[in-house]
Amino acid sequence: MEPVFHRAAIDTKVGEVRLISSDAGLCYLELPRADGRGFRGWLKRHAPGTRVVDAIAPNQAASEQLLEFLDGKRFEFDLPLDLRATAFQKLVYDALLAIPYGESRSYADIAAAIGRPSAVRAVGAANGANPIPFVIPCHRVIASDGGLGGYSGGGLGVQARPLQMELDLAP
Repeated sequence: MEPVFHRAAIDTKVGEVRLISSDAGLCYLELPRADGRGFRGWLKRHAPGTRVVDAIAPNQAASEQLLEFLDGKRFEFDLPLDLRATAFQKLVYDALLAIPYGESRSYADIAAAIGRPSAVRAVGAANGANPIPFVIPCHRVIASDGGLGGYSGGGLGVQARPLQMELDLAP
């Protein structure tokens, strides 16, 4: 039987977001202005030959939790994930998941946290390749000078809005 991914588009405060899941869990979250190229490239690298079908039901929990998060009503996600990434990327993503709500870290902080202090650029590349933004909170990573860096697929406004919301709501 051919593998299948389930895709759903939802309107959020940051624009239209596409959620893609496998039977194992959420595997990709496409931000506004990503134009699909990121997902197509990710699909080709991580799941060639997988068919993608439109289906909201398999993405219902992810949809609800994302909307709650962007409304400031959810502080962490509780979703099964189907994370397809390199071993290094997974180290970075684990470090991102350890950043508390309402706090931020620099790329250098993340590199130090994973025991690779000289890998700041590689951390930035892994952060930019995060297939599940917001759920894996790459928006909490900022430049060493405290400014916002680049933000794949959505631009700095998509990064700034949830980060500022978290800072405003954090205890």
